[in-house]
Amino acid sequence: MAAPALLPPPPMDEGSAAPPAPASLDLAPPPQEPEPPLLLRRPPIRVTSEFDSEQRLFSHRLSCRVLDGFAKLRLRVSHAAGGGGIAWGPPDFALLARNFSVVVDPASRGAVLRGAADLAGSLRLQASHSTKEQQGEVSVTANLGDSPCKIELSSLVPPSGPPRATFFFPKGEVSIKEKILDEGDRILSVNGLVKSHVLNGVCTAAYSDNAMKIKYRYKDDEISFIPSISLPSNSLSFAFKRQLTPSDKLSYWYNFDTNYWGVIYKHKENKHLKWKAGYESDNRLGYASLWVGDAGGSTKEVPLKAKVHFTLKVPQDNVQNSVVVFHVKKRWDF
Repeated sequence: MAAPALLPPPPMDEGSAAPPAPASLDLAPPPQEPEPPLLLRRPPIRVTSEFDSEQRLFSHRLSCRVLDGFAKLRLRVSHAAGGGGIAWGPPDFALLARNFSVVVDPASRGAVLRGAADLAGSLRLQASHSTKEQQGEVSVTANLGDSPCKIELSSLVPPSGPPRATFFFPKGEVSIKEKILDEGDRILSVNGLVKSHVLNGVCTAAYSDNAMKIKYRYKDDEISFIPSISLPSNSLSFAFKRQLTPSDKLSYWYNFDTNYWGVIYKHKENKHLKWKAGYESDNRLGYASLWVGDAGGSTKEVPLKAKVHFTLKVPQDNVQNSVVVFHVKKRWDF
């Protein structure tokens, strides 16, 4: 029997697609270069410089994240620009982490160490030690079950008496500690702070060293009224603030015991430009200030990463001694 003849492949239509070509090995992505070791990577470096014309003082702070962001290394140095040249102050070094920090002061040949750790359950341990003073402090904080209250015990190391106990609750706190009088007698001292909502405002009572200060704060979208009284001196004072427009605010305060008073007018043009003018009767001083850059924000968010604060001070008794002072803060990122 003869073998069957092989038939030729059917002809390809002109509109049919060609079979896919095999993938070429040349199109494979090149191998990625291995990352350098952790200790050899250069972290981003931040340099922040400030100058205060009133104190004639320069200060510089250099910081960077190390150990893959686990901690921050900081170097801070300052120097004064005087008539006799530049006087450098002693630098200080710091290693800052979430639960541990070391600040070294070469001038005093000392260091301050701080640490914290979460123990079993709801306990948190915090400790600090100064090598120069040869003294430290240890505190333990415990949450009381599922309630928002907690209690803290703290003591000096080496101890000089019984530990201080502080009880925290949503409306304030109360602490008990031993106090040594001038005569050498030891007594228990009670300090506390309590807040409560009263008549659409917040009333705060603070008690410390046999003196109490009671302050009430009422605030709405346009008005703030803050009277306060100190006991047992019966010293009474109050502050009044009025939001005239979304960008203008007027503030006034008065102390009935000393008859001192002050007034401030603030205007905010935008986030990075505002000015204020005011007068203080206790210092007999008028002043006007201008901020370029967000005064309360980070230097990173402002244009050119720089902030400038100018202040004109006009003494009431001697206008000719008026002076302009300024403060400059600039940040560089490398």
